Amino acid sequence: MRLFTIFISSMLINNFVLSRFLGICSFLGVSKKKDAALGMGLAVTFVMTLASMMSWLVYNGILVKLHIEYMSTIAFVLVIAALVQFVEMVIKKTSPALYKALGIYLPLITTNCAVLGMAVLNMKEGYSFLESVTNGVGAALGYTLGILLLAFIREKTDNNDAIPQPLKGLPITLFTAGLMSIAFLGFQGLIH
Repeated sequence: MRLFTIFISSMLINNFVLSRFLGICSFLGVSKKKDAALGMGLAVTFVMTLASMMSWLVYNGILVKLHIEYMSTIAFVLVIAALVQFVEMVIKKTSPALYKALGIYLPLITTNCAVLGMAVLNMKEGYSFLESVTNGVGAALGYTLGILLLAFIREKTDNNDAIPQPLKGLPITLFTAGLMSIAFLGFQGLIH
């Protein structure tokens, strides 16, 4: 039951993008097209899942044992950077079109505060290995849900003549993201 609570909480209640406002750069930058949003969501899911595993192992297996927990942020950034490089190489080889569509946002996963925030949150909460992985998967799927919802909406609003010219583009996207965030606040009382 605890794992389910952690999963639902990280995916819906404490959604990294819509409740904690982490990872906004790629959320706004890659949500113009559904395909690119899905690709980014899958890449973030892969990186967050592996980062939650690896950061837990590095923190508990190395940093705690050597009493250098203060190095956790640097260690987490290195783990995330290595994982992103791996993901970037795989996507470049397997799907050049997706690689091009993601553009600069793919390497930016390295500095995506949502991924680093997940690793730090796992450490702060004292999660076990399985709880850390569950939190990572839930947070990543929450990010993917958010970016896909925004991409579906943006594809409709970008070509809509009913939207006044001054609101087209980023302004309507920010309004939309704000309304999505308010909608996700409705999940706040779901789990006590």
